[in-house]
Amino acid sequence: MVPRPDAARSERRGSTFERFLDLVPDAILVVGDDGSVVLANEQAEKLFGFEPGTLLGETVEALVPPRFREVHRDHRHAYFEQPGRRPMGAGIGLSAIRQDGTEFPVEISLAPVELDGRTMATAAIRDVSGRAEGEREKALQEQLGRARRLESVGQLAGGIAHDFNNILGVIMNYAEFVADELEPDSKAQEDVEEIRRAAERAAALTRQLLIFSRREVVKPEVLDLAKVVGELENLLRRALGERVEMSVGLARDLSAIEADPSQIEQVLVNLAVNARDAMPEGGRLLVEAENVDLDEEYTYMHPETEPGRYVRLKVSDTGVGMDGETIDRVFEPFFTTKSDGTGLGLATVYGIVTSAGGRVDVYSEPGFGTTVKIHLPASKGAPSSPMPSPAEEEGGTGEVILVVEDEPDVRQMAERILAKGGYAVIGTSLGSDAIEICSDDVRTVDLLLTDVIMPEMLGTELVAKIRSTQPDLKVIYMSGYSHDVLAPQALTKNGRSAFIEKPFNARALLKAVRETLGDDRTR
Repeated sequence: MVPRPDAARSERRGSTFERFLDLVPDAILVVGDDGSVVLANEQAEKLFGFEPGTLLGETVEALVPPRFREVHRDHRHAYFEQPGRRPMGAGIGLSAIRQDGTEFPVEISLAPVELDGRTMATAAIRDVSGRAEGEREKALQEQLGRARRLESVGQLAGGIAHDFNNILGVIMNYAEFVADELEPDSKAQEDVEEIRRAAERAAALTRQLLIFSRREVVKPEVLDLAKVVGELENLLRRALGERVEMSVGLARDLSAIEADPSQIEQVLVNLAVNARDAMPEGGRLLVEAENVDLDEEYTYMHPETEPGRYVRLKVSDTGVGMDGETIDRVFEPFFTTKSDGTGLGLATVYGIVTSAGGRVDVYSEPGFGTTVKIHLPASKGAPSSPMPSPAEEEGGTGEVILVVEDEPDVRQMAERILAKGGYAVIGTSLGSDAIEICSDDVRTVDLLLTDVIMPEMLGTELVAKIRSTQPDLKVIYMSGYSHDVLAPQALTKNGRSAFIEKPFNARALLKAVRETLGDDRTR
């Protein structure tokens, strides 16, 4: 007959065994196969906040946070089927709960013991709150250092990319001007086309730098991630090649996300290409997505992430993997382990995900492949339907367009495109001149095309001053990058305004002008 817990305690009170347990610095519990606490030393009673003797008879699951109790019960049954030793600090993250409901991290060692003719489990429990706090502080410092490093690189890259965009816009459009003057079958026409293509490739690289530095113009929409992956799946398979087997596993009830669809596509393509390059002899790529709830326990270690519902996109490969030193630098622009790489793939992914309010993590070991986990905040909105493309319209009929741009090459290029498109063009590099031109009673300006960042005054300041007397003036802002003051939604929210991203070609500029002049919906 097994003594009642309180009787067993009474029988051993003052025994060498119990005095020994009370001298042990760790909390000690002896638990029966039914989960009841048969013996507890003083350290255990203090650790869990119980009065002396009141812990006996409690089930061990009462000391486990409610969300883990069912799993713990299953583990307990499995342990008693095959009792064994498990040392302290076996790499398992565990949590316990005090009688007052506060949770704390613990390490636990287990060992079987024969007591009163029964096999029981002896658990030594150690509170590691101080260690967890130290690990959190270390993780936070590493995250902060990485974020500062990436921010510094991003500021440099964004500034260079913005200036380079102006140069590329001039190259691309003057190449088109030359092409218009050449015979279609001339050798020079082919040369000009190569110039244009090279400029477009450079513009694509510049755009990746702007994405990383979070200065690229974004057009977020409420998206169905499953639809985006489905529409891109064939392209991804072609990019991976025949040697890589691709599998897709998407939860049926995926929440919507809010992001720029072209940027999410770029994330998937960049990750797929990276995975392919890591599997030169072939392998497997798995794309998965599911809804997850990030609780306060997660955000405690990742304070830049808010608790709530997220969509987790996971891309895993069976490639060569990476070591810790490489992982620490994978998001830096121009850092690459490839002989022919630009080092902008994962930097671009980082910029896109963080701009969308998400988080990206890389898990990898040499020889064991790589997994990239992306958490994007779930949206409560419904995915939007694509708007039909407007029909092409005729060119201008002499409408007056005022171009304000401090870069002479860019201004002259825009003036030439607009003049060729049938518009009367006035150009200036100064906001003060533009204000004077608009106040001239002799001529009426139908549309203002202005850069956003200019030395004398911002484009937004210029528009505010002119609209104080001409509130109906239509405006197109142009810029190569965006941040809080440049967000297209903020620039255009009051209507009668549009936004065009640099570098642009003649077709894009003329389309923006036609839509802004002829579309009364923005009023």
